[in-house]
Amino acid sequence: MRRSVLLVPVADERLWSVRMGGVRWICGFTDETALARFALHHGPGDRPMDYAALLGARIVDEIVPALGEPAGLAVDIATEDGSMFFPPVAGIVPDAVAVDTGEGDEGPGG
Repeated sequence: MRRSVLLVPVADERLWSVRMGGVRWICGFTDETALARFALHHGPGDRPMDYAALLGARIVDEIVPALGEPAGLAVDIATEDGSMFFPPVAGIVPDAVAVDTGEGDEGPGG
């Protein structure tokens, strides 16, 4: 995933993401076919869906930490039996933003 170029839909000049289970998931796709399956249900009608081509490493190492909340990467979510999820845990995202290390827990009592 880290060395793969992923296509991430862009809406209102922001990367497409969804919140589920207390995590913000950035949605990426491995190719235009996978992105097209997603666009059929979530696209802007008859207009093409804009997207950014980003390395997986850039998403989890730079973009996820900048979001300021627990975030991970969901890949090919519109592909039956082909979806992959990379949660905000150590070894996937930087330790400072991983939910399982406690490093990002700076609030009261943290």
